[in-house]
Amino acid sequence: MELIIMLVFVIFIYVYRKSPGNAPYKYFTDTVSSVYDKYAPYSFRVVQQKAKELGQEYTVKQYTAQVIIFAGVAAAIAYLYFYSLLYAIAYAVVAIAFVPYVNYLRLKRIYNEYIFEEIQIYCTNVIMEFNLTQSFVKSLEGVRDSGILEEPILSDVKTMIDMAYSNGTIDESLKFMSEKYPFYMVKNMHQLFLQITNEGAKDSGESLENMMSDIDMLVEGVYRDKIDRAAFYKKFITYGLALFLLIMLMQLLLGRASYLKMIKEWYIQILLHAVILINAYFLLNGTKFYNEDIGAE
Repeated sequence: MELIIMLVFVIFIYVYRKSPGNAPYKYFTDTVSSVYDKYAPYSFRVVQQKAKELGQEYTVKQYTAQVIIFAGVAAAIAYLYFYSLLYAIAYAVVAIAFVPYVNYLRLKRIYNEYIFEEIQIYCTNVIMEFNLTQSFVKSLEGVRDSGILEEPILSDVKTMIDMAYSNGTIDESLKFMSEKYPFYMVKNMHQLFLQITNEGAKDSGESLENMMSDIDMLVEGVYRDKIDRAAFYKKFITYGLALFLLIMLMQLLLGRASYLKMIKEWYIQILLHAVILINAYFLLNGTKFYNEDIGAE
């Protein structure tokens, strides 16, 4: 414990000496920020920026509270398992290291939900425009100029239009959009337009009307699944955290004195570490599943 305290003081003194004109905290945050800007995944920056635009990015206060909760829960669990302050600090640090990843999953879910909504708008409005123009490219141009689409879907629609005029067909445009956004509604709608354009299908109005109904049903199912998954995730987290407390039951059965004596054995400590890591993986994997893409294959 004394060694840890000394290391903390050494780090503090080094940071202070490194930037005497600024507060050590500001120097640390500036350093972390510059490293992040250089090495952070592009996808993370994209989803974080979109979350900010949507007003769903955490504030500094919320991030701080999240760090404190992660560190506090991890430290409490480790201390209850090992009655060691060193282990409590180590697990708290490890838990804090996973905070950016958990936030990335949350931001990715927000971004995917936004993309799904934009794709829904794209599909329904292209169908409505086609009913008026009877031309897929003209439909895309109408949707592009309507101002209802936002980035990045708007730029992709512009690319589709350019590809259609360049190639003289809509095949490559449909393939481009279907591969970039592999949603059921996109694939089905594009397949229908391809059939109408290449085969001259009759009664396209009825087919498009049926497609609109299918999209409405799909969207309703996706949002119902979103609500169900959110409710299940809350129960999942509660259950996962409860599993950590089973060790308390063991201590009640054995008695604290017997438990303290038992955990001095090296193989018991390995088993306890395994229990924590397996439960943590269980929670992390469940969190990843909850934040998976919606409405896609």
